[in-house]
Amino acid sequence: MHTTAPSTAAAITVNGRPCALPRPTAALATLLHVLRNDLALNGPKYGCGLGQCGACTVLVDGVAARACVIPAQGVVGREVTTLEGLSARCGGAAAGLHPVQQAFVDEQAAQCGYCLNGMVMMAVALLERNPEPDEAAIRRELSANLCRCGTHVEIIRAVQRAAVLMQEARA
Repeated sequence: MHTTAPSTAAAITVNGRPCALPRPTAALATLLHVLRNDLALNGPKYGCGLGQCGACTVLVDGVAARACVIPAQGVVGREVTTLEGLSARCGGAAAGLHPVQQAFVDEQAAQCGYCLNGMVMMAVALLERNPEPDEAAIRRELSANLCRCGTHVEIIRAVQRAAVLMQEARA
């Protein structure tokens, strides 16, 4: 991962580390392209390329955002968190997983795993805004992400479990 502190180059902070945007491609590249191809972060997936499926979801300043439609230049000076950086956001859990990631494992909320990045990142954003969402709020939030494997029931249970885990961690 390219982590040299930027000088005059445009810079973003990714998972707590300053990263200089690569010169030739950064002006036109999407954030997803830079994350995957230049920084070797493969949590965000390329899905539809239109910002509609959610596979590319990252957090930009704590808000869920579609990396496939955001120009890399659009996040200069901002904090980007990918799936790989979640454990650092919660102080680096003992197992190395964020409570949302742990809940998805515990509830077996994935089959193929392609939508998993987006579902986890959307759940993190939801739980940071609303630590005690009801099932309807969880459904509304995650309805913006596509999953064709049929693990929706497990995903909802995982978000509910994550809410409990995060509350216990705060206590």
